[in-house]
Amino acid sequence: VYIHMRLLHAPCLCELVVMAMLREMRRRARVFVTAVILVAALDRSLPRDFYAQVPASSHSWKAGVARVVITPQHSLWMAGYASRAKPSQGKLQDLYAKALALEDEHGKRVVIVTTDLIGLSHSIAEPVATRVHQMLGLPRSHLLLTSSHTHCGPALHGSLEGMMSGAKLSAKQKAAIDEYSRQLEDKLVAVIDEALKDLTPARLAFSRSEAMFGVNRRERGPDGVQFGSDKNGVVDHDVPVLRVDSPQGRVRAILFGYACHNTALPGEFYKFAGDYAGFAQAALEKAHPGATALFVMGCGGDINPQPNGTAELALRHGESLAAAVDRAMSNSPLPVHGPLRIAFDRFMLPLAAAPTEKELVKQISDPDRFRRSHARRLLARLKRDGNLPSELKYTAQVFQFGSELTMVALAGEVVSDYALRLKRELGSNGLWVAGYSNDVFGYVPSARVLKEGGYEADGAVVFYDLPAPFAPAAEEKIITKVHEMVRECGRRPLAGR
Repeated sequence: VYIHMRLLHAPCLCELVVMAMLREMRRRARVFVTAVILVAALDRSLPRDFYAQVPASSHSWKAGVARVVITPQHSLWMAGYASRAKPSQGKLQDLYAKALALEDEHGKRVVIVTTDLIGLSHSIAEPVATRVHQMLGLPRSHLLLTSSHTHCGPALHGSLEGMMSGAKLSAKQKAAIDEYSRQLEDKLVAVIDEALKDLTPARLAFSRSEAMFGVNRRERGPDGVQFGSDKNGVVDHDVPVLRVDSPQGRVRAILFGYACHNTALPGEFYKFAGDYAGFAQAALEKAHPGATALFVMGCGGDINPQPNGTAELALRHGESLAAAVDRAMSNSPLPVHGPLRIAFDRFMLPLAAAPTEKELVKQISDPDRFRRSHARRLLARLKRDGNLPSELKYTAQVFQFGSELTMVALAGEVVSDYALRLKRELGSNGLWVAGYSNDVFGYVPSARVLKEGGYEADGAVVFYDLPAPFAPAAEEKIITKVHEMVRECGRRPLAGR
């Protein structure tokens, strides 16, 4: 305007116009500064979750939540500690199976089931998945079955029963385990059905924080790797959190994870309990009335809570984890959009060379009762099949939520190397890696752990139905397959989270 007026040789008019423009700019600046001050003041005075309660203009998700108590009604042999010499004696906490159903704007559905159990083997997981597909129409690939790996839950039918067989269970005790496992299958199908029937509009948000009580338990000494505490060892402190809100901002579900054995309670403890994960879920549900908290175990096969050994310590770690989840939810959660993309695959992993028949016959005289029991099971299998397997069928699953969140679910007791490597190679932004998913058959050591030896490498094999530990090539096969699956789902690295 100034140049135009000069060209028209009207300098006086030009100055008047410019002065008027400057006054208007100063007025708008004062209004802007006042607005900033008011917003800052409101931000300090309003609840921290105020903005989460503001209704969004659109909601592309539906969510359904359900739970069922799965605490045994009678005394039952407990899973987790081979040192136990008697069945359970009451309960410290109820055990739960919980289901979170999610549906995107295109009607594609997934269901995530969490359980306060040692682990669901394929002999339980697959019949449940088959019934859910037949009765509810949910494909196998859309169902994720996880366990907290509490060592204070009941023994289950399947591969984990091998650990208990060394304790010379009576026929009555074995029958009780089978009956509980059958009832458990019914309850899992029912809780999935209930969650799908509960689907209503929802908003999803992802965030993360850290918890520090998990410590690598593989301590190196003159006799090799033993159980202990290696504070300089590898560990994944990540606490991923998926918050599910109603359109009005009410918290309906909190799905959270951590990579650490649920072994704060010792083998001398004979009451059913969810351990630290059970206490964390209870604390979150108390802090968020009406919400359902669901715990997903990470890749914590080589991580233990420290310190441990009492119910008080289990409670302390649970409250610490719940506080970490609350910090994550108040730390600018990232809204999660659709669509859902799903990848599910089963593939073979190589095992190390199995023992020969001669070696197994010799092992029957071993002083260790669990090694004797393992040898007998393998000899029976060798007589039945003519050989012992050289590979194992492995399950991996990926749920991709829009571009904001990728959940990778791996079978077995996966050690922390896997999650840390996948985060390095795929980018940690929006990546959630879970273990103990769909089939818990034993440990999944990395090549490094196999080379070092120790319980997670080969010592635990006698408690399961595996004839031998994995071969070192297993790690690369798992990592390569996960890379293929996340590419199939279209994962893209995210910046700044």
